[in-house]
Amino acid sequence: MCVFCLIHYRRVFSTVYFFYIHACTYVTSFVITVKAFLRAWDDLCGATGGRPTLVIPHGKEFLLSPLSFKGPCKSKNLWIQLQGTLVAPGSMNAWDDNNKEKWIQFMQVNGLTIYGGGQIDGQGKIWWDYCQALSFHSCNNLRVSGLQHVNSQKNHISINGCNDVDISHLKITAPEESPNTDGIDISASNHLQIHDSFIGTGDDCVAINGFSSYINISRVLCGPGHGISIGSLGKGGAYETVEEVHVEDCTFKGTMNGARIKTWKGGRGYARKISFERIRMINAGNPIIIDQTYVNRMAAASRDVEISDVSYKGVIGSSTDARAVYFNCGDGAGCRNIVVEDVEMTSAVAGKQLFAVCNNAHGTSSADRSPRVPCLLP
Repeated sequence: MCVFCLIHYRRVFSTVYFFYIHACTYVTSFVITVKAFLRAWDDLCGATGGRPTLVIPHGKEFLLSPLSFKGPCKSKNLWIQLQGTLVAPGSMNAWDDNNKEKWIQFMQVNGLTIYGGGQIDGQGKIWWDYCQALSFHSCNNLRVSGLQHVNSQKNHISINGCNDVDISHLKITAPEESPNTDGIDISASNHLQIHDSFIGTGDDCVAINGFSSYINISRVLCGPGHGISIGSLGKGGAYETVEEVHVEDCTFKGTMNGARIKTWKGGRGYARKISFERIRMINAGNPIIIDQTYVNRMAAASRDVEISDVSYKGVIGSSTDARAVYFNCGDGAGCRNIVVEDVEMTSAVAGKQLFAVCNNAHGTSSADRSPRVPCLLP
């Protein structure tokens, strides 16, 4: 791996500012790399007119230690055109212990668009369980599109405390056995659109955590991985909420789970107004699952995160598990207003019959579909 010495400069075409980072010579330390990116960011963030754009050129690799791009910025619209490749250090000695939680971080930057067909390479295995590859904190009006993310250290993309986010046309990959490599991890964020993307990792393709709402996910191919998950919620008795999550026109291929909601026993709060519509399962495990005892370390607790108003409509395909529908709700109020309509699943194993298992789930279900869900029938 070569590390490039970088310089930055600007060109002005009409009212458009371009800040270029380009390779000039080889060096043995990537300190210069980080400083050059931060100098270019300072100019970009301080620009006031036109369409300020930072260009990271095609055909170049830039080795980066952890760095943060901080706002607020003067312009309400900033653009980063990533055409080259950003690469994490290949040695644990390259990072100090204080910088292992996040690799590339944007904080309090509004009106940011990142696009361009480039790649973000987290260098995978040595960093699994350590840090988030690309994270956004308190970034409103955020757009991310057209990028490739490979071998993240932990979460590929983390969205926290953001409002009005559109993520599209991404390719996110990590080995199936890689731990905690969520594709997109969302927390405390609202009004997100995730669409037209491929996500195949070792954990959740999309994870939606507490205090998030109005999340729309469409035309996503998920697999391998652990499916699209609400939660987990209520860890250690915590109060957390998720609502207005809608997943449609998505495919799960070879995933450990499909459409999943998971909460801890003893948690507080709610998950409600959630829908999965026009979903295709291809050899997926646990295609439809609600688990209110995801981790049952507070078995004596009588309370649960309340789950209600959840619908599964038009879910078709094949299941690797005979138990294709599993509603494992708590002993208290259970799960309320669960709707299962037009679900038509077959077994991935020839001749095996599918079935549903319910515990304290209440709602309605189509009577003539497979598998039948007796607990929800009138």
